[in-house]
Amino acid sequence: MPPSSNSPDLPECLPGGMPVDTFLRDWWRKKPLLVRNAFPNFECPLTPEELAGLAMEEEAVSRLVLERGGDYPWELRHGPFAEEDFANLPETHWSLLVQEVDRWVPEAAALFERFRFAPSWRFDDIMASYAPDGGNVGAHVDRYDVFLIQGLGRREWRIGSRPLSAEEEVSVPDIDVDMLADFEPDERLVLEEGDMLYLPPRVAHHGIALGPCMTFSVGFRAPSPAEFLDAALRRAVVAADPMGSLSGSEASVPDHPGRIGEDVLDQLYRLVWDSLTVPVLAEAFGALVTESRRGEEAPAPEQEWTGEGLAAALRAGGELARVAPNRFAFIAERDGRATLFAHGEAYPLAPDLAYAAPLLAGREALDAKTLGRALEDEDFLKLLTALANAGGLEVLG
Repeated sequence: MPPSSNSPDLPECLPGGMPVDTFLRDWWRKKPLLVRNAFPNFECPLTPEELAGLAMEEEAVSRLVLERGGDYPWELRHGPFAEEDFANLPETHWSLLVQEVDRWVPEAAALFERFRFAPSWRFDDIMASYAPDGGNVGAHVDRYDVFLIQGLGRREWRIGSRPLSAEEEVSVPDIDVDMLADFEPDERLVLEEGDMLYLPPRVAHHGIALGPCMTFSVGFRAPSPAEFLDAALRRAVVAADPMGSLSGSEASVPDHPGRIGEDVLDQLYRLVWDSLTVPVLAEAFGALVTESRRGEEAPAPEQEWTGEGLAAALRAGGELARVAPNRFAFIAERDGRATLFAHGEAYPLAPDLAYAAPLLAGREALDAKTLGRALEDEDFLKLLTALANAGGLEVLG
């Protein structure tokens, strides 16, 4: 029998105690929510000095925004940074932001466990930002859901009450940062350590440090319609006949030489309808939501694995880790088949191997105890080997 693929129990309450069902019904993707003392006695996962150290790493995605003290107002600098970059900063009115601190700091990654009511493929990253007094990045909107957790100090948030339309998003021209030109907040909130603010996509917000402070942003993203259509069409193009030709029936002389006839348009409609099938759309979506958000390459494994080698390593006490920034998701078919997605790649699974999809896309430890008799399944070991050699799984221990 394959191992159980059930995920651990999902949280019933949001940090702070609100039932998840209530939050999803009344707030999620609808309106902002302030939760006081959502994280009582919050222990900051890293210090400002450690955050600066991360910003000096080559692989980290980091930014400095200087409202004052730069070469010009609202200067944006990209990392990696050096010690002298921080030594030369002004005393106030700048911000340091580091994406994906969950990749580097396990204590930061643990914050995500409190938000597992959303699908794991929606999870984007946890960003940490530090700012001295007055530090901010201007009023702006994001295209994703975000939970802002105050880790150190105090920050004032000026927020809108509803998502903005595209017409309302007028940016200040000719500056480095994307900042709203005319922002009148509906509410001003001061967050203390352990407080949390949820903001849906496109809700304008402006956070200003009230003294030295650090904020952790737990972000959830979904593809935009344009991103999905681009992915679906690219997948359909790969499957299209490169030797085919589009033309009308041309059974009669056109009434005007420049007119595109209805017969041609009908052929175009049929082509699109026949190309964008349910499998193409599903696989395009699965690949899109599991690929790297910021263009990172899948990490190369330290060695080339075989199925026997992986099984032996796990039975000797090792564990398979799902390697960041890889993401896993799956689609279960009605006929018992499944498709597993990892780092933008699709792995079709026959019915007798479909159990592997929820197992690998879950959050349970991938060790000999969890995998059990699956380590005797030759097809399962082939799948593990493909994932490990593609950089999606790493052997620890």
